Amino acid sequence: MIPKVFSQVIELGDGRSITLETGKLAKQADGSVVVRMGDTMLLATVVSARTSNPDIDFLPLTVDYREKFASSGRYPGGFMKREARPSNEEILTMRLVDRVLRPLFPKDYHAETQIMIQLMSHDENVMPDSLAGLAASAAIQLSDIPFEAAISEVRVARIEGELVINPSFEQLKQADIDLMVGASKDFVAMVEGEMDEVSEEEMAEAIRFAHEAIKKQCDAQIALAEMVGKKETREYDAEDSDEDLQSTIREAAYQKCYEIAKQGTSKQERGLAFSEVKDEILANYTEEELEEKESLISKYFAEAHKAAVRDLVLNEGLRLDGRTTTDIRPIWCEVDYLPRTHGSSIFTRGETQALATVTLGTSRDANVIDTPTVQDEERFYLHYNFPPFSTGEARPLRGTSRREIGHGNLAQRALKKVVPDDCPYTVRVVSEVLESNGSSSMATVCSGTMALMDAGVQIKKPVSGIAMGLISDGERFAVLSDILGDEDHLGDMDFKVTGTADGITACQMDIKIKGLSYEILVKALMQAKDGRLHILEKLTDTIQTPNEDVKSHAPKMVTVRISGEYIGAVIGPGGKHIQELQKTTETTIVINEDPETEEGIVEILGNNQQGIDNVLERIKAITFKPQRGSVYEVKVVKILEFGAVVEYAEAPGNETLLHISELAWQRTKNVTDVVNVGDVIDVKYFGIDPKTRKEKVSRKALLQRPPRQDKDKRPKKESNEA
Repeated sequence: MIPKVFSQVIELGDGRSITLETGKLAKQADGSVVVRMGDTMLLATVVSARTSNPDIDFLPLTVDYREKFASSGRYPGGFMKREARPSNEEILTMRLVDRVLRPLFPKDYHAETQIMIQLMSHDENVMPDSLAGLAASAAIQLSDIPFEAAISEVRVARIEGELVINPSFEQLKQADIDLMVGASKDFVAMVEGEMDEVSEEEMAEAIRFAHEAIKKQCDAQIALAEMVGKKETREYDAEDSDEDLQSTIREAAYQKCYEIAKQGTSKQERGLAFSEVKDEILANYTEEELEEKESLISKYFAEAHKAAVRDLVLNEGLRLDGRTTTDIRPIWCEVDYLPRTHGSSIFTRGETQALATVTLGTSRDANVIDTPTVQDEERFYLHYNFPPFSTGEARPLRGTSRREIGHGNLAQRALKKVVPDDCPYTVRVVSEVLESNGSSSMATVCSGTMALMDAGVQIKKPVSGIAMGLISDGERFAVLSDILGDEDHLGDMDFKVTGTADGITACQMDIKIKGLSYEILVKALMQAKDGRLHILEKLTDTIQTPNEDVKSHAPKMVTVRISGEYIGAVIGPGGKHIQELQKTTETTIVINEDPETEEGIVEILGNNQQGIDNVLERIKAITFKPQRGSVYEVKVVKILEFGAVVEYAEAPGNETLLHISELAWQRTKNVTDVVNVGDVIDVKYFGIDPKTRKEKVSRKALLQRPPRQDKDKRPKKESNEA
C-alpha cells in the first residue's frame, strides 16, 4: 500500500527552504520525520518506553546523531568499512540537541527515551548540524510523548555585516559571528558559538535574529502534527508524593540550610554540614519508615536545600562562599611551571584549578578531521581532561567523556581566534583540570592563554573566560559572576563567555527557566564583561606579552617556499635526500604542496639552529637557478679531460661543467694549464646550450679577447721547389 505522506515547507526568505515530511519512513517509531534542505536529508525518530523503572529518579534520555558516509558517497576510513564510534563532531551535535530538549520533558517523566538522528544525504552547501534540533523536536511533536513545547535550533552567521540563517560551510569561513541558537516560540534555551571579538550588543542582536527564524520552524512542526492528527499525550506513572512529608522536611531543613549557606564556607565544609542536617532528619525515622520513604525524604531535603540557597541570594545578595553577586573568586597564576614542556601555566580561581601545556609541531601533527561532511585539518587544537580526583571522587575511567569533548571544544573556539594565521607551528594545548568547583572550562581558557604566551606563540591578544549564573523566582532575579559548581546545579542559567579586552570570542549558554528576557540577557553579558576584564588583568600581571622566542629545548620552526619543480629534487629518489638531510642535521623536514600556487611549502623543525641553517643552505643549493647573462663566483671541485666541474659559491653542492673550450681564448691543451681543484674563479652563465642541451658557463667570456692576427701578415711557408 502506498503510504500517505504529509509535509510542511519552511521558507527562509532568500529562496531557500526546509521541508518537513512524515508518513513514509520508520512508521513503527513513536514519531519520525525527514527534514530536507537542498539535498541534505535527515531522518529523526523518537521512541520512549511505556513504563519506567521505579528506582530511577531521572530521565534516561539518549540523543544520538550519526552521519552516514554513504550520504556523501564515501567509504568509512580504516580497515573496518563500517561506521563505528561517533566522531567528536557528531558528539558535539548530540550535546547541542540534548541541552535544549532535556529540560522540556516533565520532571517526573522517567521512561527510557531514545532520539536518533541520521544524516542520510549530504549536500555540501547545507550544514546538517543546524537542522538536527528541528528534526528531533518535529519527531517528538508527531508522537504521544509528553513534551512541553516545540523547539528548534538554527545557526546564525554574520557575513559582511548581514545576518544569515543556516549558512553554507563556505559562507561560514567569511563570518565574524557563528552562533547556534536553540529556542521555543517563547524563550531562548541554548546559545553556543564563536565570534571575532564582537560586542555584547551585537551578540544579543544575533540571538534575536535567530529566535525569529526559530518561531517559524516551531509553527511548521505544530502545523505538521495537526495535519497528521495530533496524538493524545500518553499517560505515565507519576512520581510518588507526600505533601505532609514534604512540609515536614522543609520545616526541619530549610532554616538550617539557610544558615549554613550564609556562613561562606568551603565546598567540603558546607557539603559536610548539609549532610549532617540530612542525617539528623533521617535519624527521626525508623528503619521500616526509611525503607518506604527514604527516597522521598532525600528528594524533599534537596528541594529545601535548593530553596534556601536561592533565597539567600535573592534576599541578601549573598552566596555560598560568602561573595556578593558580582565578586570574582581569588585568583593566582604561574607560568613556566613544567621545565620540559614547550609552554605551561597554572590558573587557580577559588577551588578551580587548570594546568595547561603547549606542544609545538609540524603540519604532520595536525588533527585530521575525516567525516562524511568535513575533510579538514586543525593546526590548532585543544584537549580538556577532567579526572575524578578534581572533585574528590574515585570512579573508573572509561575514555574521553562527551563532557570533556564539549568543554574542550568551547575552550578551543575561544582561543583559536587569537592564534595568527601565519603561525608556523601546529599547536596542541592540553588542559588538566586538577581541582573543580565550577567554571573549569573557563579556567582552561585562562591557563591556555598563558601557556601559549609562555611557549612563544605570538597570539594577537590574551583571552579570559567567565561563567555567569542566574537565580530568579519570576519577579526578582540576581545575575551571578564566576559561579560555583553548586550554583550551576541550583541556578537557572549557566552562561560561559570568553573574550579579549576588545570583544567576545566564544560563548555557551544553557537556560533552565522559561521567559528569560533580553534585558536580563544583556545585563548578564555586561556583568560578564566586567568580570572577564578583571580576570584578564590577573593574566597579564603574570605574563604581559608572548615570549619573543620559543624555549631553548623547544623546536624552532622555519618555513620556506620552493618552486614545485624542485620538490622531487629535495625529497630525492625514494626519499633518499630528505632522509639523509634529516639524519645529518637532526631536524624534521616536512614538504607540502600549495594547491593554489603548486609551490612546495618546506617546514624545518629542529632544536639546533645550526642544523636548521644547514638544511636551508642545502635547499638553497638544490633550488638555485642561475640567471642567463649573470656572473657567478664558482669553485673548481673536479678536473676532467674535457673541462672542470665547478660549484656555485652561493649554492654549495650545485655543480656544472665548465668546458675546456670556455676556459680561455687561447687553445687549451690541458685543463690544469688554466685552473686546478680549489681555484675560485668567475664565470658567466649562458643558459641551456641548444647544441648540447646542457648548461653553458664560460670563463673566457669575462676575459679580454686578444686581437685577431691578419692572414696576409702571417709568415709564408718555404717552397719545396729546387
